[in-house]
Amino acid sequence: MSGHSKWSTIKHKKGAADAKRGKIFTKLIKEITVAARMGGGDIEGNPRLRTAVGDAKAENMPRENIERAIKKGTGELEGVAYEEFSYEGYAPGGVAVLVEMMTDNRNRAASDVRHIFTKSGGNLGEAGCVAWMFDKRGSIVFNKTGVSEEELMEIALEAGAEDVRDQEEQFEVITALADFEAVKSAFDTRDMKYELAEITMIPQTTVPIEDPKQAQQILRLMDALDDCDDVQNAYANFDIADEILEAME
Repeated sequence: MSGHSKWSTIKHKKGAADAKRGKIFTKLIKEITVAARMGGGDIEGNPRLRTAVGDAKAENMPRENIERAIKKGTGELEGVAYEEFSYEGYAPGGVAVLVEMMTDNRNRAASDVRHIFTKSGGNLGEAGCVAWMFDKRGSIVFNKTGVSEEELMEIALEAGAEDVRDQEEQFEVITALADFEAVKSAFDTRDMKYELAEITMIPQTTVPIEDPKQAQQILRLMDALDDCDDVQNAYANFDIADEILEAME
């Protein structure tokens, strides 16, 4: 399980289950609302909103839900005021964890996240302790079985991508924030199907995990953070050996 792209893919596949649908919609609605509040309700003129709406459509969110969330953000409809902030800490094995929060109750959010870290054998750190280890980038992930590496490389680099990484069973295209939409559009135009396309935090280095117990604790921590209503996104820099992951499955 090498690289953050594997966790992102697993998380999204897990989230596709009906039991998770409500949580996915809740997080997407929060993001749309905040994006509209911060940058206005014009999708074409607000890149963050455009990405959020694209993510919502990819999850088959009804159009009326999207429009209502935008109107709540712009103030046309009454809505909850969400606060954005982050927590930083460590999972077992010294793995860095960055947690992006979006909540209407900071005290509840702080208590929940602290409990998750403690229960999973991790600990929260001071502000700035791990954020410097991550870079905000666009990430577009392809399954190797469904794409030609040569074609992928050519299109990605022509469209302005920074890098194409070989992630075992996947290719991951990395872009600067400003180029994300253009690169994704280049793949869409050629009908190249990707597993995942998102703005994410990519670790500069990874921590190899060879202890099965630590691997279980780390994945339990990430899963619990993903399930927390006040957590919008969680990122980590672990690299779990494939044989450990296969044994866990």
